Amino acid sequence: MRDEVYEGGCLCGAVRYAATGPVRSAGWCHCRICQRAIGAPSVPWGSFFLENFRWTKAKPSLHHSSDKAERSFCPTCGSSLTFRFLGSDPAEIDVTLVSLDDPDGLRPQWHIWTMSAPSWHEYDDGLKRYQDNGPDRSLDPDLPSPLPPGR
Repeated sequence: MRDEVYEGGCLCGAVRYAATGPVRSAGWCHCRICQRAIGAPSVPWGSFFLENFRWTKAKPSLHHSSDKAERSFCPTCGSSLTFRFLGSDPAEIDVTLVSLDDPDGLRPQWHIWTMSAPSWHEYDDGLKRYQDNGPDRSLDPDLPSPLPPGR
């Protein structure tokens, strides 16, 4: 995948970020922690190497949503921006795809934690589904590219 620059930020514009490729993966999470943190039945995330990510305007507030992970959000408007497993190797950070300036710039490849999806939440997009966290999706050759056609 190409080393493209992906920029994004919060609703009010107070917090901004930039990430460069390669994009590790992109997908929907249906876990209860994401549901409660975002206030929606699922969240689309895009993963980048932490070394290729930077805050470009202000810094967000951080919340340790578990003993293994932290989430960032704008302290002014509350927009959820990132998720990061602490101590992962290599270090990665996930950005909410809809916080990107171009939310069509990356496409989800899979669904994880589908066992936590509400029964009324339907998704029939043909993407792979995993009841739990699934395998290491960055190594799965059968997944579609997270880049839209022509990118």
